[in-house]
Amino acid sequence: MYTQKKMTPYERVFARLNRKPIDRIPNLSIIMTFAAKYTGKSYDQYIRDYRLLVDGNLKCCEDFEIDMLSAISDPMREAHAFGAEVVFPPDGVPYSPNPFVNSAKDLEKLQIRDPMKEDRLLDRVRAIELYKQKCGNHYPVLGWVEGAFAETCDLHGISETMNDLYENPELLVDLLEICTQQAIVFAEKQIDAGADFIGIGDAAASLVSPKMYKQFILPYEKRIIHAIHMKAAKAKLHICGNITSLLKFLPETNADIIDVDYLVNFSDSIAAFGENIAACGNFEPAQILLLGSIEDIGKSIRECVAVSSSNTMIAPGCEVPRDTPVENMLAISKTLWELSR
Repeated sequence: MYTQKKMTPYERVFARLNRKPIDRIPNLSIIMTFAAKYTGKSYDQYIRDYRLLVDGNLKCCEDFEIDMLSAISDPMREAHAFGAEVVFPPDGVPYSPNPFVNSAKDLEKLQIRDPMKEDRLLDRVRAIELYKQKCGNHYPVLGWVEGAFAETCDLHGISETMNDLYENPELLVDLLEICTQQAIVFAEKQIDAGADFIGIGDAAASLVSPKMYKQFILPYEKRIIHAIHMKAAKAKLHICGNITSLLKFLPETNADIIDVDYLVNFSDSIAAFGENIAACGNFEPAQILLLGSIEDIGKSIRECVAVSSSNTMIAPGCEVPRDTPVENMLAISKTLWELSR
C-alpha cells in the first residue's frame, strides 16, 4: 500500500485513485472561509478576486499539506451569471435573497452564458489558469460547478423547488435542463484552462427521497460527469448531508470521487461505491475538527482509515470551518504521515 518514494500531491492523488502504492493517503480537505481568514482577507474579497483565492489555497495547501488546489468558493457564480440578485456579505457565503425563477415564463430570462464573458464565471477560469502557471502539475487542480438540482434550488428557491417536485415537475425539468447545459459549458471551460478535476456541488440532493433522486437528479449528474470525462478530466461529486438512502444509486453517476459527509457510515459508502469510485471523507468538521482536540482528530482519522479501501481519500465530511485552530489543521496530515509508517 505504501511506498518509500516521496510523491508530489499530483502523483499521490492519481496513484491513490488508481489503487497504486502511495507515500501517504491524500488529504483532500475542502477550504473556503478558512483560507480567507488564514490569509487575512474578508470572504467577499476572497471570492471576487481569483488572485486572492489562488494565494489562499496555495498557502493552505503548502502549510497544511492538502493535496488538491481548488477553485470552489460559493454556489452563486452561475446564478449571478444568469442575472439573479446576489448578496455578498463581508464574511459570509453569497446568497440570492429572492427566487429568480418563479414560473415557466421566467425561463425566458435564462440563456446559456459564455463563461469567458461573465465576470464571476471568468474569475474561476482565471483562478485555474493561475494555478497551472504557478504550480504546473505539482498539485491536481479542482474546478467547480453547481449540480443541476442545486442550481435549480439557487434560482427557484429551495422550498419552492421541493414543493414543485410534486406540484409542478414540468417547470423543474425545464429548469434542470438549462442548469445542466450551463454546468457542462462552465466545466468545459475550466478543463480547457487546466482543471484536472471538476467538483459538482449538489447539496440539496440529500434532502429528497431515493425515488425523487433517481428521477430528478441522477440523470443530470450523469450527463455532467459524462461531459467532464469526454474532456479527459475527472469528476468529484459533493453532496452534503445524509445520503445513506442514495448510496445504492451513486455508482451510476460514474463519478471518480464522491465526498461522504460525517452523517453517513463511511464503511457502507466504500462498499456501495465499489472498485471504480473513490470515497472521500468523513470525520466530523465541527465537533471534531473545529472543537475537538488533536487526539480527537487523530482518533477519527484512524477510524476512517481502518475501514478504507485502496483508493479511499481522507477529508472532513464537508468544508473546514472558518475558525478551525491551526494546530487542528496540522493534525490531519500529521496523522496521515504517522499511519503511512
